[in-house]
Formats: sequence, structure tokens, C-alpha cells
Amino acid sequence: MFFPMADSLLLRALQGKAKTLNLNGKHLQRVPRVLGQLVQLEVLQLKNNRITELPEEIAELCRLTVLNLGNNALEKVPEQLQHLISLRKLHLFGNMIATVSPDVFAGLENLNFLNLNNNMLQSIPPEIYRLQSLGYLSLNNNQLKSVPKQIGLSRSLSELHLASNQLKTLPEEVGYMISLSKLYLSRNQLVDLPEGLGKLKHLKILDVAGNQIRSFPSAIEQLPLEEFYCEENPLLQKQPVQSIHEEEILSLSEITARYILKHIRSADSILRIQMKLYPEARRILSHKNVCAVCGQGFLNMWLECVKFVAKTKKIRLSTNVHLLPIRVFLCSYKCFNQEDHGLFGVAVP
Repeated sequence: MFFPMADSLLLRALQGKAKTLNLNGKHLQRVPRVLGQLVQLEVLQLKNNRITELPEEIAELCRLTVLNLGNNALEKVPEQLQHLISLRKLHLFGNMIATVSPDVFAGLENLNFLNLNNNMLQSIPPEIYRLQSLGYLSLNNNQLKSVPKQIGLSRSLSELHLASNQLKTLPEEVGYMISLSKLYLSRNQLVDLPEGLGKLKHLKILDVAGNQIRSFPSAIEQLPLEEFYCEENPLLQKQPVQSIHEEEILSLSEITARYILKHIRSADSILRIQMKLYPEARRILSHKNVCAVCGQGFLNMWLECVKFVAKTKKIRLSTNVHLLPIRVFLCSYKCFNQEDHGLFGVAVP
């Protein structure tokens, strides 16, 4: 179905070899196939229509750099988009998109802006990493339950919006997103944040308001944050509670791991030299923790504690938060019972 105003705009665009075409709010239910003849087109606005699919002819728009399909009726990301090799900015917000085919990402090597807000996505294809030019990705107000670990391969991504989803965890691999400067995670179901965040050397803004976080990873102190929003979380308070002393009963594997970790710290250790012959053992020990009191390494058995850190003046912080609970780990009750370490044990609910 066409409408006089849209027909008139198309006719003038064809006659004038237009580089820009605005068909926003024209009540279109389908995109005119004649669009494929506008090979000079660079910007195409199709926002606020009733479009459910794109014609194959859209693939002819090889010079298109901006495409706005916001507020339409798409149920999936059209696979024809993979042919738009010059596309840099893509708006798909406000549709009913529930799936994204991995094939869509194949040809979008130049895409640097993708807005999928207000859709029905429950997952992101691992192939998201193919968008190697992507600098801005927004997935607010979807139904995401997880983020693929492959997102860590998105080395150009500087801004990631994941607010108002159903995320309970983030993969450690987010720490490999070396260009990330803004991360928005508010109104999810996160219970903690990965230690990998500490690798984000350019992160300036972190928003985790409205989650289920009790304490933050120790790595958060290493971030160059300028804005940090964490209100509406059940953060631990600096309140002493009575504890029960327990004796450690370490497993044989834990005893072995601690022995090895202790002795390979020396550069001339024979054990350290021998470990080069056992890649699987090195892989296992690479997941070690370090005791916040004695500095010794350990593997799987620890005590979870927190220290409370006052916010710095350079960080714009949630107004009702004065002390940040930072998660740390201890290797034993012996270390926990040391005096003046300023750490608090985490009470089990």
C-alpha cells in the first residue's frame, strides 16, 4: 500500500538522484521496491511506520550509511541488511524483534552504531564480535538473560547499554573490551560483577543501579571512573556481626594448589620450571585468588570478606552512598583473625 505523500517524495528522489530520503511517519506497511533504484542514497529514514519486512531490492543501496527503521513492526532483524556494506548507523528500536540471525553481521564491517532498544530479544548471537567497527551498542528494554562471552572480542566498542533486561551475570570476558568507556547495566538482576571489569582501563561511566548487588569486586578500585551509579542495590553496610570460628578442612587438590602457588613465586624455583611441562595445571592455577591479608595464592576454598572504601572526590557517585563495599577474599580463618586488617566477614543470610 502506498500513500500520495510517500509516492511524491519517491518520485522527486528518483528524478533528483537524492542522497537523503525521509519517509518517517508515512503509514507504510511495506517498503517500496523502487527504492532499489536510488543507488546514490546515503541516508534513509523509515521511522514511525508499520513495516514488517524489507524488500530484496534494499540490497542495491550499497552507498547507504544511515538507516532508521525505528518504531515499526519488524519481528526479526532483516537479513537483507548484510548487503549494506557501507552502513555505519542502524536504528531498529521500538520494533518486536525477538531474533537476530548471525548472518546479518557478515557484511556489516563498517557499522559503528546499533540501536536495538525496546524490542523482545532474549539473547545476542555470539557472532556479534564480527562487527569489528562497532563503537556504540544499545540493547535497553529487552528480555536479555545473558551476554555471550564473545562480546569480549568487540575491541572497538566504547559504549554499551544493557539497562532494563533480565541479566543475572556478566561474562569475565567483558574485561577484554579494551575501548569500553561507558557501561550501563541498571535495572537488571545482577548479583555481582566480574573481576574482569578491572581490565577496562578506559571505563569512565558505570551504572549498576537497581540490581541485587551486595558488594563490588576488588578490581573496581583500579577503574578510572568519573561517574558511578549504584543506588537501589542491597549493598552491605558497615555493621559488625557475631561470627563463629571454624577450622579449615582443605581438600587434597587445594593443599596441592597452595603448595605450588607458594613455591612458583620464586623465579629460580625448580617447581616453576617444571610447571612449563604441564599446560593443564597452569590453566587451572591461572584462576587463582590472592589472600588480601597474607598475599598467598589459593584456588577454590576461601572466606569472602569486604572492605569499605570512601568515594573519591573525582567520582560522581549516587548521593545516598558514602562507603563502597569492596569484595575481597582471604585464604583462612587464621588470616581473618589477624588484627587491624579493616576487613569485615560477610554474614550468610
